[in-house]
Amino acid sequence: MNIERCSGVLLHITSLPSKYGIGDLGPAAYAFVDRLLSAGQKVWQILPLGPTGYGDSPYAAFSSFAGNELLIDIEALWKDGLLLKRDIQALEDRVINNVAYGPLIEKKTPLLRKAAAAFLKKRGNKADYLAFIKTEAAWLDDYALFRSIKAVYDLEAVANGREFSIWNLSWPESLKRRHPSALPDWRQGHAAEIEAIKVQQYFFYRQWEALKAYANRRGISIVGDLPIFTAMDSSDVWAAPGLFMLDEAMMPRKVAGVPPDYFSADGQLWGNPLYDWPAHQTQSFAWWISRIEHALRLYNFVRIDHFRGFEAYWAVPYLQKTARVGEWQKAPGQELFRTLQAKLGDNLPIIAEDLGLITEEVRQLRDGFKLPGMKILQFAFGPGPDGRSFDDTNVFLPHNYPENCIVYTGTHDNDTLVGKYKPADEPELAFIQEYLGYKPKDICSVLVRESLRSVARLAIIPLQDILEAGKESRMNIPSTLGGNWIWRMKARDLKDKAWDRLRSWCKLYSR
Repeated sequence: MNIERCSGVLLHITSLPSKYGIGDLGPAAYAFVDRLLSAGQKVWQILPLGPTGYGDSPYAAFSSFAGNELLIDIEALWKDGLLLKRDIQALEDRVINNVAYGPLIEKKTPLLRKAAAAFLKKRGNKADYLAFIKTEAAWLDDYALFRSIKAVYDLEAVANGREFSIWNLSWPESLKRRHPSALPDWRQGHAAEIEAIKVQQYFFYRQWEALKAYANRRGISIVGDLPIFTAMDSSDVWAAPGLFMLDEAMMPRKVAGVPPDYFSADGQLWGNPLYDWPAHQTQSFAWWISRIEHALRLYNFVRIDHFRGFEAYWAVPYLQKTARVGEWQKAPGQELFRTLQAKLGDNLPIIAEDLGLITEEVRQLRDGFKLPGMKILQFAFGPGPDGRSFDDTNVFLPHNYPENCIVYTGTHDNDTLVGKYKPADEPELAFIQEYLGYKPKDICSVLVRESLRSVARLAIIPLQDILEAGKESRMNIPSTLGGNWIWRMKARDLKDKAWDRLRSWCKLYSR
């Protein structure tokens, strides 16, 4: 991965300030790019951009290719004559609070449909739109069809006391199995809804492409995030079930997770369907090549979540309550990445999220393709093997970093530095003091500086740690449902003096 020594900020689009209930691709996103530039930053890292489902997690999207319609700048649609002023005023949230996904979806979705209908009426034959739906047809046709069917059966589910439908559990056999006679009939009967979904994707992609171009012109690169697994309730699995480990009833045979470890006695049971890797090999990894190529049109660099799953993955039998029962199964990572190199070139612009149980085989896969891994400073100061003394061999300590890595103070799954260390237990604070050689008065700023002055080629700091925000600003608590992915910054945070401090530190440490 070609990148100079530099630094950047981790902030998802949903966390930007906006008066319309959620961070979006509007003016605040451009203002954030300008702030990164003025603070001497070169990278903006975001979370996955896919349309989120139940639980609102960007790591469980309805598609690996589609964009999240909730991120569309609604004000731009008004300025483009597709909505009335009173339409968008009904969405305004003048007190910028955390994202309330339920009410937001109820209010914003009808507006997006209205704008799409107006677009089709006025400009449905616009050359740019026709080119878009042709270029993206490989995923867009299935996604629009999937969402149109899901909308109907979600309503049926609600009427029967359920929150939503899942295609392999709730849809009629003819639609679930994509019978040749059923899909044309559905397309004909729901043509307007299907076309409106495509238009919303057009809105999203044109707005995202404009924002990315703006950032790149100012020397800001975008690091995007690619979950290794897909959601069961997705157009990916519905459209190509043969690429996943499903049985004859379209149910997962085994699902993804990680085994018990220091952090969780039950492990983590994610529940994603696993890949049928022999099927991918038979197709020369065409689906994966398409997915990576698509991601690299969206981003300058791609971080692949749970990279170790390309070497071996933890397979849990379906319907297990925890991830305790499972087994490691091999994946053809070497073959996949050789295929990617043959298609994209030797220097793959990919970051390996190499956290968790990392074996020598995983390290060989990462290093063999010269992919930078991740170092999380919050993981650096735990006790050694005896449970008491400080472990100076910990790979997350800055003196153990290789140059070809990315250091983070924390990720979207960690507490903020302030949230973690102000109430931290005495042994860990003692380890930090021992490592630093002095007792820090402000542990948050000290650890941000430790990241920036390390040899890691790239340092990424979550905005919460730059602003020294507390645990109320945490983005996600793994293995929990509800209350996650909702944090939003305030507009005044763009003027915080912490940005000037960050700029001075980056200059001091040649970033």
